[in-house]
Amino acid sequence: MAAALGVAASSASAAVVALPAYNVDKSQITVSGLSSGGFMANQLGYAYSATFSGVGVFAGGPYMCAGHSNYTACMYNATISASMLNTMQADLNNWSGTAIDNKANVANQKVYMFVGTSDFTVGPNPMDALKTQYTNNGVSAANLEYVKRASTAHVFPTDFDSTGNNSCGSSASPYISNCGYDGAKAVLTKLYGTLNARNNAPAAANYIEFNQSTYSNNNPGMAASGWLYVPSACASGTQCRLHVALHGCQQSTSNIADKFVKNTGYTRWADTNNIIVLFPQTKADSTSRATSASGSLPNPNACWDWVGWYGSNFAQKAGTQAAAIKAMVDRVASGSTGGGGTLPAPTSVSTSNATTSSMTVTWSAVSNAVGYNVYRNGAKVNGAAVTTTSYTDSGLAAGTTYSWTVRALDTNGAEGASSAPASGTTTGTPPPTATCYTASNYAHTTAGRATQSGGYTYAKGSGQNMGLWNVFTTTTLKQTGTNYYVIGTCP
Repeated sequence: MAAALGVAASSASAAVVALPAYNVDKSQITVSGLSSGGFMANQLGYAYSATFSGVGVFAGGPYMCAGHSNYTACMYNATISASMLNTMQADLNNWSGTAIDNKANVANQKVYMFVGTSDFTVGPNPMDALKTQYTNNGVSAANLEYVKRASTAHVFPTDFDSTGNNSCGSSASPYISNCGYDGAKAVLTKLYGTLNARNNAPAAANYIEFNQSTYSNNNPGMAASGWLYVPSACASGTQCRLHVALHGCQQSTSNIADKFVKNTGYTRWADTNNIIVLFPQTKADSTSRATSASGSLPNPNACWDWVGWYGSNFAQKAGTQAAAIKAMVDRVASGSTGGGGTLPAPTSVSTSNATTSSMTVTWSAVSNAVGYNVYRNGAKVNGAAVTTTSYTDSGLAAGTTYSWTVRALDTNGAEGASSAPASGTTTGTPPPTATCYTASNYAHTTAGRATQSGGYTYAKGSGQNMGLWNVFTTTTLKQTGTNYYVIGTCP
């Protein structure tokens, strides 16, 4: 899906190991991806809708588009007609409950979508069709977030700089850019709710290279090894969530080393929110193969299969790559035992004693429980196990609504089923909303929001490079403090 680029060696670390198993909340397994990874995320979301509770698509397109049309009709900002969508819908209807899970599950999924207005590789039109397809299959407006970001090319967007990344307005290797927008935060927030602050330096020891060939069924488009990020709490037995992050064409480790794994921001948020991240990997396949509707093609850019290189069932549960990813998911989650342990969910969970920065959560005792863990918006907040039936959660924002759940611990430290959520709102006035300014870089400097040096413009406070200093380059700056601006947008 993108121009050719040089091959970089995969980053080396510890020896490749067998894929480990962890205590995973099986109701909190989600997937997202960019470009061909976005198409694959969508395919997995439909094929295995009973497994994936949420789907994120960065610059992808609708399910089975290339199953019926030449792939060029599904990207390059091509318009996808209602007739084409009807043909794709017939597949969903005919396969529901057999070749794919019951499509009724899709209506309950959380869906996040992102595309840049300067993305001419896939583009807004295919993404518009994807939104229509989700709406046609019951995804409500409340469950679907669709972001179209100006001056953004075919890239995975971040809000931090990383060595070797391309500019936000350029579709070039490694297709990861500081666009002043945290794509990983946005998708994980939509899928899991409010997140704890990220860790900008995840521990190197938490990255695991695993033997992927065990699961790939000798698929010629999949690499021998994949990557996994496991927060230390998850490695210690805490029940965690699982997210699958799928790279795009020419973003595999053989192309850009560990940039997609480490520079997209997924692991920064996963580390502090008890989210295990699975990074399956493709590899280049130069053999020309018959596809569903695009003739005979090789796969030299190591794309995920969204055109039928590896069988006409590529978008179904039996599709070789889809089944391989599902097998990896099942393995990672196989450390779970039901809802975690054998204990039932705590009942009568409620909130009280709200202050501007804290809330007390109480619940009824569970027989045979030796302690409890408390979760705020899906992330565990207590350190040591709580041995009473109440917990005061602090460090909250004023005037903000949160949701809490509780899980009982047995004598082995295994968590039982999660309680029903209880919400509560702290007192006081919510934090002030950030103010955003969109103007030319020249106007930003005259207004005192930026400075210029050597022909370039820099945001005051953060010092972020905004590009050329002229009246033609337009940037949106978000004020986050007195005389402090960052490249970004306001909600």
